[in-house]
Amino acid sequence: MVQRFQQYIDGAFEDGSTSFDSVDPATGEVWASMPAASAADIDRAVQAAHRALFDPAWANLTASQRGKLLYKLAELVAEHAPKLAQLETQDTGKIIRETRSQIGYVAEYYRYYAGVADKIQGAWLPVDKPDMEVTLRREPVGVVAAVVPWNSQLFLSAVKLGPALAAGCTVVLKASEDGPAPLLEFARLVHEAGFPAGVVNIVTGFGQDCGRTLTSHPLVSKIAFTGGPETARHVVRNSAENLAATSLELGGKSPVLVFDDADLDSTANAVVAGIFAATGQSCVAGSRLVVQRGIHAALLERLVAKAATIRIGNPQNVDTEMGPLATKRQLEHIQRVLQASVEAGGKVVTGGRVPQAGSREGVPAGGFFFEPTIVDCPHAQVPSVVEELFGPVLSVVTFDTEADAIRLANDTRYGLASGVFTRSLTRAHRVTRALRAGIVWVNTYRAVSPIVPFGGYGLSGLGREGGLDAVLDYTRTKSVWIRTSDEPIADPFVMR
Repeated sequence: MVQRFQQYIDGAFEDGSTSFDSVDPATGEVWASMPAASAADIDRAVQAAHRALFDPAWANLTASQRGKLLYKLAELVAEHAPKLAQLETQDTGKIIRETRSQIGYVAEYYRYYAGVADKIQGAWLPVDKPDMEVTLRREPVGVVAAVVPWNSQLFLSAVKLGPALAAGCTVVLKASEDGPAPLLEFARLVHEAGFPAGVVNIVTGFGQDCGRTLTSHPLVSKIAFTGGPETARHVVRNSAENLAATSLELGGKSPVLVFDDADLDSTANAVVAGIFAATGQSCVAGSRLVVQRGIHAALLERLVAKAATIRIGNPQNVDTEMGPLATKRQLEHIQRVLQASVEAGGKVVTGGRVPQAGSREGVPAGGFFFEPTIVDCPHAQVPSVVEELFGPVLSVVTFDTEADAIRLANDTRYGLASGVFTRSLTRAHRVTRALRAGIVWVNTYRAVSPIVPFGGYGLSGLGREGGLDAVLDYTRTKSVWIRTSDEPIADPFVMR
C-alpha cells in the first residue's frame, strides 16, 4: 500500500499542487506519494513565515519562551525517533541502526539551541561622544530559506532550524525530493510542540518551481543550504534577486592521512567507518586514503579483510551493516567513475560490483546496492581520487614524506573534513595546521557535537553550522544611539 505524505504550510497539513512517487532504494519499488510544491505553494509558505515573523504570537515571545518550545521539540524528536528512523531508512536506504542512533542524537542539537536562545547578547559601545549611550541589539535576520539534501536530513535541518528559531527567525524548510518522508513527518512534531502557525513551514518539490522560487523570493532574508556545489551555484545566482545572506555547506573529498607510526588496527576501524558508514553517502566521508608507503600493504590488507565481512542487505534489518545507495542515478554515476578510474590505472582490490540478489545473504532484488570498494591508485589524478562519488568507494594513494602527505591532502577543490593518524603529537600539530579543511580529526573520524561548528574551505562551502556562533548568523545588529544630555541640541547652522 502506497503511503501518502503532505506538506506543512502556515500551521496546516495539505496536499501539494501535484505529487510524485518515492522509491524504496532497497527494492526499487514505489512505496509513497510525496507532495510537490508549486511556485504558488512556496509563495504562500514564505508569506506565512513573513507574517509570523511580526505576529505577536511569535514576535512577543521572550527568548526563554522560544527556548522552551525548542526543548519541547527536542523531547518529541527523542520520543518519535524510532518512527522517524524507520521512515528515513525506507525512503533513503540508510541502515536502521544508524538512523535510530543519529536521530536520537539530533534531539541533543535542539536541546543545545534551546539553551542558547536566552544567551544571545548585544553590547554597550564606549563611543567617543560623552553625551551618547550606544548599544547594539541583536534581532532575527528574518525569513530563512533552509534547503537540505536527503542524507542526514534531520541532522542537517537541526543545525539550521535550531539556531534560526533560537534567534527568533521564521523558516521555510525545503526537503530534498529524494527521500523527504522523515522531514514531512517531522512537521507533525513541530505542530505538536506548539510553534505558532507560519513559524516553521516544511515543503518538498523540484528545482524551478520549488527551489528557485524559494531561494529568490523577495521576502527571504537568509538562505541556509546544504548540497552539492553545482546546485549551490544556482542558489547563489538566485540570491542575487533578494540579496539574502547565504551559508553553504557543500560536499567533500576528505583525505585521511596515515603515517607509519599509526596504530593500524585502530586506523583500519576508523577508515572503514569513515567511508562505508552510510554507504559512503556522507559529506565528510573519508574517501581519500593517503598512506605512508612503508605501511601501505599492511593497512590495505586489513581494510580489504574488513570490507569483505561487511553485511550488505535490507536496511530495516538491525544486523545489516551497509544498505543501498539512495538513488539509481547515484549508482550509475559511481559505476561510470569507477570504470574511468580503472582505465586511468586504478586497481580495484575489493568490491567494484553490484551484488546480485542472494550473492550476499540478505541482499534484496531490485535495490540500488553496491559492494564496499577499495581502489589502489598509482597517482592522485585517477578519477575516483578527484571526484566526489558519494558512495562506498575508497581511493588509496601513497606518500613518502610528511610534506608529500600534506601536498596530496590539499590537492583538491574541496576542504570539508580530514583525518590524521599518528602517535606523534608534534606531527599531529604540524599537519593539523597545514591542512586546508574545516574539520581535522586526529586518531578518530566522524565525531560530531552540537557544541562544535563545522563547515569547509573551497568548494566545500561558506560559513559554519553548529556551535554557539551559528546563532549569530541568524541575527543582525541594530545600533541604538541615545543622547543623554538635557541641553538643547545646538543650531546646526550656527558655527562656533
